[in-house]
Amino acid sequence: MTAPQRVAASYLRGVKSLGAPTVAVDEKRRRRWPWIAGGATALTGLGVFVLIWFQPQKLWIDDRVDQAVPSAGPSVTPDPPPAAGEAQDAPAAAPTTAPQTTAPPPPIDLANGTFVSLDHATSGTARVLRLADGRRFVRFEGFETENGPDLFVYLSTNPAGGPEGAFDDTFHNLGRLVGNVGDQNYEIPADLSLDGYASVVVWCDRFDSAFGAADLAAA
Repeated sequence: MTAPQRVAASYLRGVKSLGAPTVAVDEKRRRRWPWIAGGATALTGLGVFVLIWFQPQKLWIDDRVDQAVPSAGPSVTPDPPPAAGEAQDAPAAAPTTAPQTTAPPPPIDLANGTFVSLDHATSGTARVLRLADGRRFVRFEGFETENGPDLFVYLSTNPAGGPEGAFDDTFHNLGRLVGNVGDQNYEIPADLSLDGYASVVVWCDRFDSAFGAADLAAA
């Protein structure tokens, strides 16, 4: 082998010795990529699940409401009937005054109570009101609790200090919580008897958790 051939052969051996580790490292990286991509996908899916199911963002977002005290509509006093002996076929005279309207009386308190904290800090008062037209409402005043997913307002036979798991044993669902802060009203069905219901509770249906409750004592 001539001198130039020996130099060329030595160069080729050097190139091969340098290239082999690089190829091996690249092969390891290629084998690792599917695992990395799969792990990133799994973490993304877990994050989406947590945001949808647990909704932790609600802990920093308040739903504020300010509903007025419910009231019956004003009553209207009709015009008096024609006097006896007055001609019935005479054209009606134009009314000189508008029909009299009377403001409805304020609602009557049937029961009330103060919220106590259970699984989450809760404060305010609960009132059971009856209007002049017979409708009834549960009203929260000065109310505040933490926000959360799937919150409902229940009338429950379980007292506020009773076992937490008993709030949804015998209850009536008045609907979703309108807001976690502020005054709000929930209409009671006309055919629902309030006998036996001891408390009103803010209940998280997703996690079977009582945020707060108020005993309802007769006013």
